[in-house]
Amino acid sequence: MNGRVAFVTTFLAIAFGAPTGSTAQTAKDLVGSWTLVSAVTEREGVKSDIFGPTAKGALVFDARGRYTITFISPELPKFAANNRAAGSPEENKAVVVGSLAHFGTYTVDEADKSFTFHIECSTYPNWSSSTQRRAFSVAGNELAYTDPNASAGGRARVIWRRAD
Repeated sequence: MNGRVAFVTTFLAIAFGAPTGSTAQTAKDLVGSWTLVSAVTEREGVKSDIFGPTAKGALVFDARGRYTITFISPELPKFAANNRAAGSPEENKAVVVGSLAHFGTYTVDEADKSFTFHIECSTYPNWSSSTQRRAFSVAGNELAYTDPNASAGGRARVIWRRAD
């Protein structure tokens, strides 16, 4: 790439907020779709992948301040009754432990390098109608944040990769 093209490309990336490999923490940096890389919880000095080492997940932040987030263990059992309303106690427990989802609005505190989920509804009902703050960083195509009060207890470190 010649010098003029490199200059124009760099200028446009800075002017229009395209990822340049630098670390940033702004609301604009969050907008888009993300896929789960890892979700590790530490409780009493013990680390675990609460949704499993091959967990799947999706996080979407839109430009108008709405979000949705889902974590799912790929190890969830199929229900023997082939009816989600007729799961056994063991099947239901596995689904509750192996998945989490919530949606609502979000706000970003750029000075504090944090965002807050304003949760409208959650599969963990204790979080419905609550707020959850997360310290975060975005570097290139990776979003990382910490959850000081994970839904299964302890502190979680969650890493996402940009999907779009």
